[in-house]
Amino acid sequence: MTQPAAAYELAQVNISRLKAPLDSPQLKDFVDALDPVNAVADAADGFVWRLQSDSGNATDTSVFGDDWLIINLTVWRDTNALTAFMYQGQHRELLTRRNEWFERIREAMTALWWVPVGHRPTVAEAEERLLHLRAHGATAYAFTLRTSFPAGEAGPALGTVDRVLPDVECPV
Repeated sequence: MTQPAAAYELAQVNISRLKAPLDSPQLKDFVDALDPVNAVADAADGFVWRLQSDSGNATDTSVFGDDWLIINLTVWRDTNALTAFMYQGQHRELLTRRNEWFERIREAMTALWWVPVGHRPTVAEAEERLLHLRAHGATAYAFTLRTSFPAGEAGPALGTVDRVLPDVECPV
């Protein structure tokens, strides 16, 4: 029996490769903006949860075993709530500066998927969904804002997913 859409929430993972250490002058503006932007997210309409360590953010959380990758893992009511937060205010300002702080990556670094209400995704789950998106494109199991799917349970596509680290785009 299919669950109604209200029985699901939207999980989102965004992984970025740092251009410099977090304590470097190059990343100072980004690091200084983390707490204020996280506070805005926490208060945003439709925000449910975000991964955080004792530091209050997740910058010290290992992802793909690579110290140069940082993760943002959140849960939202739906795609509209996530989109409204992403493209407004302080977060939008940070998005416009992301190339100052993060490497350009050829592969997908963001994935979305539906989780049952109350489920809090793990880093391993987020890594698996992102790798699935890279291997199979957007499916109901792992998708993007551009190609989203209705809320509901979905299984992975058949086939294996390699745990390959992202390729850094080489400057021309």
